[in-house]
Amino acid sequence: MSASGGTKAIVAALLANLSIAVAKFVAFLFSGSSSMLAESVHSLADSGNQGLLLLGGKKAQREATPQHPFGYGRERYIYAFLVSIVLFSVGGMFAIYEGYQKIKHPHEIDHWYWPVGVLVFAIIAETFSFRTAINESNVLRGKQSWKEFVRHAKAPELPVVLLEDLGALVGLILALGGVSLALATGDGVWDGIGTLCIGVLLILIAIVLAAETKSLLLGEAAGVEEVKKIEAAIVDGDTVTGIIHMRTLHLGPEELLIAAKIAVEHDDTATEIAAAINAAESRIREAVPIARVIYLEPDIYSEAEAAKGSDGEAAPSGPAKPAEH
Repeated sequence: MSASGGTKAIVAALLANLSIAVAKFVAFLFSGSSSMLAESVHSLADSGNQGLLLLGGKKAQREATPQHPFGYGRERYIYAFLVSIVLFSVGGMFAIYEGYQKIKHPHEIDHWYWPVGVLVFAIIAETFSFRTAINESNVLRGKQSWKEFVRHAKAPELPVVLLEDLGALVGLILALGGVSLALATGDGVWDGIGTLCIGVLLILIAIVLAAETKSLLLGEAAGVEEVKKIEAAIVDGDTVTGIIHMRTLHLGPEELLIAAKIAVEHDDTATEIAAAINAAESRIREAVPIARVIYLEPDIYSEAEAAKGSDGEAAPSGPAKPAEH
């Protein structure tokens, strides 16, 4: 669901940005506005970013290989990180350079109706794209705030498109303000100041995106609610009496690895333990469908052995979570 929603939002943003980029560049040619040039490069960079997200989603669907036994799910994180680099370098740094040049060598804006008309059109188109991203995100966001959704979403596409569209809308308002002030005062410096503000905005958004996607690339655990479901599914109160310790890791937005050491009774037979592990794996997959790779290791829980470890959770016989029965 998150993948299809993300794709719809990406395609909507791509179509909007391509049309806006062309319109902005035509307006720049007629008016000479540096804000329009910065915004046309911004829209072009955004279009390339959406292409990167689509490419990452396609590559992530490849089957696992002996060299990559856990598949290619993290391709989506890699391409989302590339988006932040493109936004920083192509969008932000170019806008700052162009704004500096315009402030240093200001000139009046020609044919004012071109930039103003294009900016109004761009705001309408970006609003449509932003609205699509919001609607698709609401399907997955649940009760989370927007800040929590951007910070904790495991699928990177929707947060990336949301931040890009938000940055584009604010950037358009800044560009419209710079152009309007330049026209009202007859001083092209205001156009350059608007361009500088756009560059700073894009760099800030790029930094946020880089920080969030870096965390995903390093490997994030399952969410709190998913962990609770997994713990409840593992323990049956009969053969599996508790969880000694457990680790989870996202191999991709919809792929979860689970490794746990489970407590069993010392007199259980190998056949009983094997059957209990198979049943626990089935319960986990039913409770958390994205659980693709599961490793459950049986052990005999010992309070004496657990007490020897400096870190109870990491100790070979760390504290077992009791059965909830």
